[in-house]
Amino acid sequence: MNDLILTTFDWVPEMPRGYVRDIRVRWALEEAGLPYRVNSVPFRDRGAEHFSHQPFGQVPWLTDGDISIFESGAILLHLGNRSRVLMPDDPSGRIEVIQWLFAALASVEAASQPWVLFKFSGDADETPMRNFFDDFLMKSRLPHMERVLIGREWLAGTFSVADILMADVLRLVDRFDGLTEYPTCRDYVARATARPSFVKAHADQMAHFAATDERGQ
Repeated sequence: MNDLILTTFDWVPEMPRGYVRDIRVRWALEEAGLPYRVNSVPFRDRGAEHFSHQPFGQVPWLTDGDISIFESGAILLHLGNRSRVLMPDDPSGRIEVIQWLFAALASVEAASQPWVLFKFSGDADETPMRNFFDDFLMKSRLPHMERVLIGREWLAGTFSVADILMADVLRLVDRFDGLTEYPTCRDYVARATARPSFVKAHADQMAHFAATDERGQ
């Protein structure tokens, strides 16, 4: 079996720690029990080698033998194809997982990301654009997810890469109390992040960045 190498930053500021998207890949790898190691690239000095793997200078990317994959959704799909734990074998089950994986990215994260950026920046000004993104997330996306999750433990029957991605998207919304009026979504996030694989992935990411603090950034 090829060595799996997860590449992430060597350091990030305090605020995004615990939410850098390599956590999605760590979580999936831990969930599937796939052996891997973590490689680091500089946060402050992103060179040509970095851009050759991730054309936007972001992280993570995953190396699987001769294959290098960027974008967390694409990586999760690749890992799902390697593990029954992350994605079922039957065609209907696979399609169910894949559609929710894409929904997490294109329908929920696309709506939540601008809202989250306002929150991260501390911008609370009432502007037409701010109100648009509030309404887009709170009225056009989260109510639908609340209805979807009622009566479901996981999105596609059993826990899968779709839940890793959706739960990670929603937990960032929850960080800024965006799920207060959506208790089913909040319970879903709590259920997912109580899994030992997430607990380990989160602790490992926090330790990874803290180690650079100790060495001196």
